[in-house]
Amino acid sequence: MDALFLRETIKSFLKEDLSQGDITSDAIFQATDLGKAVFIAKAPLVCAGVEVAAQVFKTLNQAIDYRPLAADGQQMAIGDDLLEINGPVLDLLKAERVALNLCQRLCGIATLTSSYVKKIADLPVKIVDTRKTTPGLRRLEKYAVRVGGGHNHRFSLGDGVLIKDNHIAAAGSIRQAVKKVRAFAPHTLRIEVEAESLPQVKEAVDCGVDIILLDNMSVSMLNEAVNIVRGRVILEASGGINLLNIRETAETGVDIISIGALTHSAPASDISMRMR
Repeated sequence: MDALFLRETIKSFLKEDLSQGDITSDAIFQATDLGKAVFIAKAPLVCAGVEVAAQVFKTLNQAIDYRPLAADGQQMAIGDDLLEINGPVLDLLKAERVALNLCQRLCGIATLTSSYVKKIADLPVKIVDTRKTTPGLRRLEKYAVRVGGGHNHRFSLGDGVLIKDNHIAAAGSIRQAVKKVRAFAPHTLRIEVEAESLPQVKEAVDCGVDIILLDNMSVSMLNEAVNIVRGRVILEASGGINLLNIRETAETGVDIISIGALTHSAPASDISMRMR
């Protein structure tokens, strides 16, 4: 994680929560009151973002010390400690909610991603995320996907070419869209095209694209697409994929499965901070 990015991101989150101070903690504690707190897992989870959470406390007050008690990617059980923080009680409490929100969010994404990865661990298929992320948290959420064993798709619209349904409709055809992209985009970028039907798969192959995204296709259509392509193009399946059908989707022979739910629907892990 880029340190400058992380610091500036955390500052913006703290400003949001502390724009008018912390009237409760300020009324009860003095700046000289010291304490220790621990992050505790209240449900099974895959640890992710402990260092991010720790940096929330350090950003608020450099004098705060911390000790990670778990590593990112580690499977945690109920009651396991993730992180210990020592310093002024005032600052521990002021940073608590922001740090917990981030840690719960990242652990939740890593835990859900791990569930998908385990379902197809013996198959040569990559599980990847999408750009369906929380505004302001994309880099952190995609980090959590990697911690859970997944891989990343594009970080931004400029990372790679992805010709989607609306591009095709406005351009008139896949062929026209691909032609215009080739005349504009750097040669170093791969060209991916979204296909909703088997004729579109054939058209994309004929255009010599690098990747075809098979959008919301049934398992039988995925099998047919794999037979059409015969290894000439990377195939990515996407749309309507869940823990119940991930296995049969992977068994069709596609190379990549992208799942928006990894980031847009991951439940936050149950973690609490306790003063000790």
